[in-house]
Amino acid sequence: MLPATILVVDDNRGILSAAELLLRAHFRRVVTTHNPERIRALIRDESPDVVLLDMNFHAGINSGNEGLFWLAEIRKLRPAPTVVLFTAYADIDLAVRGIKEGAADFIVKPWDNERLVHTLTEAYRAHVAASKQGAPPAPAMQDAICWGTSPAMQQLRALVERVAPTDANVLITGENGTGKGMLARELHRLSARSRRPLVTVDMGAVVETLFESELFGHVRGAFTDARTDRPGKFEAADGGTLFLDEIGNLPPYLQAKLLAALQSRTVTRLGSNRALPVDIRLLTATNRPLDEMVARGDFRQDLLYRINTIRLSLPPLRERPDDILPLAQRFLRRWADAAGRPIPTLTEAALRKLRAYSWPGNVRELEHALEKATILSDSPEISPDAFDFTSAIVRPTPTPPTTLEEMEADLIRRTIDSHAGNLSHAATALGISRQTLYNKIKRYGI
Repeated sequence: MLPATILVVDDNRGILSAAELLLRAHFRRVVTTHNPERIRALIRDESPDVVLLDMNFHAGINSGNEGLFWLAEIRKLRPAPTVVLFTAYADIDLAVRGIKEGAADFIVKPWDNERLVHTLTEAYRAHVAASKQGAPPAPAMQDAICWGTSPAMQQLRALVERVAPTDANVLITGENGTGKGMLARELHRLSARSRRPLVTVDMGAVVETLFESELFGHVRGAFTDARTDRPGKFEAADGGTLFLDEIGNLPPYLQAKLLAALQSRTVTRLGSNRALPVDIRLLTATNRPLDEMVARGDFRQDLLYRINTIRLSLPPLRERPDDILPLAQRFLRRWADAAGRPIPTLTEAALRKLRAYSWPGNVRELEHALEKATILSDSPEISPDAFDFTSAIVRPTPTPPTTLEEMEADLIRRTIDSHAGNLSHAATALGISRQTLYNKIKRYGI
């Protein structure tokens, strides 16, 4: 548990309760309020490290932009906490504007628990680091990449330094947890576009029915609830970099729409006939075998050609054991600084255990292992006993489903498994929309 105080501001009491229940297991103190007028007093009395701030309230100042108003008010305070914005899909353009006006990051509702905790943790670290330096907190997503010392990573670093200054499209491949998102941020940081925005889109999280609106924007009246014109992610990234994460999850019929925008270098907002020119540098990432998907007809070959000018492959951690020590030292320093404790050291036996492990979760798993060891250790040295890689979850033999709901949930699980987790393919096989599948996954807790 981090020694952080988190202030959550949202006018939905259900969201406040759910967020508090989740966050109090990870942070020392969680304070909530449904009334934004109490923000100043709570910051004065509670001294929060991070504020999770809703973008819109049903009533209050500057309707539709309340989050931006209160972001500005919070940043006037001294010392000012780090702000993470809480937004719905319809307000992502406001959230992007909020990042430009000083917010550290934003979270989209409905949220993913792990991502919410990770984002707030990174925001807290940025707040602690900035407080020590006496400077305003930097955005939490700007951590520099740790290259390590292995030959594979040093070769990759040399290639990145050659490719980054160009405008070439880059496809980043690698297993889950290898750091594809961080590599994309490094490419942007080293590019001539670094002073312009880096806009990230998780293609696996974009609802298919909102794909065009999210990427290309929409005009007022284009669909129900489209009350104002809204730019899409392409326009938000104009002059900068657009990073499409998990590109392999995009279904073929949406791949065609993406390809058309990339080829024409224009976007047409949903409900409009006017093509808008966009100037972006495209980065994409995936953990899926796109070449095999092309052979199966699951991914367009012409789209692969378009995004694959340069391909950068991040090796799994098990293939570069020499990088485990520098990565471990970095994570130990990070977690110790966050907790206000001396930096512990790894014993030789502990390091040998880390090097011998296969790390199926890669760098992300190593980070979590070091976080746990730092929290639980009372000694200046971390021994091998702090790492338990042998335990396995023993799953009971499942009971055959007996009710219609149990049968439906079981069918959904088996269909998702048979399509290797691809929800688009699973939804097609089940004869339902992807959004309906999302709703059923949430309903049954799959």
